[in-house]
Amino acid sequence: MGVNDETYPAEPWDLHGHAHVGVWLVPAGAAPPPHHAGTRQLRLFGRVVVAAAFFRYDEPSPLTYDEIMATQLVRDGWRPRVSITHIWVDSPASMAGGRALWAIPKDLAAFERVTDRAYTAAGIGTLTLARLKALPFRLPLGFRIAQDRGGSLLTSPVAGSARVGVAKGFWTFDANGPLAFLAGRKPLLTLTVRGFRLLFGRR
Repeated sequence: MGVNDETYPAEPWDLHGHAHVGVWLVPAGAAPPPHHAGTRQLRLFGRVVVAAAFFRYDEPSPLTYDEIMATQLVRDGWRPRVSITHIWVDSPASMAGGRALWAIPKDLAAFERVTDRAYTAAGIGTLTLARLKALPFRLPLGFRIAQDRGGSLLTSPVAGSARVGVAKGFWTFDANGPLAFLAGRKPLLTLTVRGFRLLFGRR
């Protein structure tokens, strides 16, 4: 596909790659609202569980690209869900597919990876990693995302497996950027997700 090609594959997407995920407890008044107004934030002592992550999707994924996102844990009734509130990619096809298939509000950004332990999304944030430790076996992964499509709640399944571990992550966010609500905040932990395979969407 060309750099400006917005042709995207049908769901589900069989995604492969790695990710690094920071987890924060953000005061409810500072956290953005969920993507769908009908869901409710899961709060701990008045704080919202927010995650930010850098993803890299490699072959044999149907599309290969870099991504940064911010999510939060929400509930649909009493069912836990993941709400993607902010997300950027460097693939027009991924942006178009994410919006059309799952109501994921993808936009475009420029990325730089100096090494596999240093990531930058221009105008958004950076991550530098140290002391990565992953489990020697794979763990199953499964959840549903909850997004707003024209005022209606759209839930989509994600399932797969990966080697999961912990890392020391140094996160920075542009104080004038879209993730400024995380600027200056220290994460509870940083997770590393290696060699994942995720089936994203319905069969």
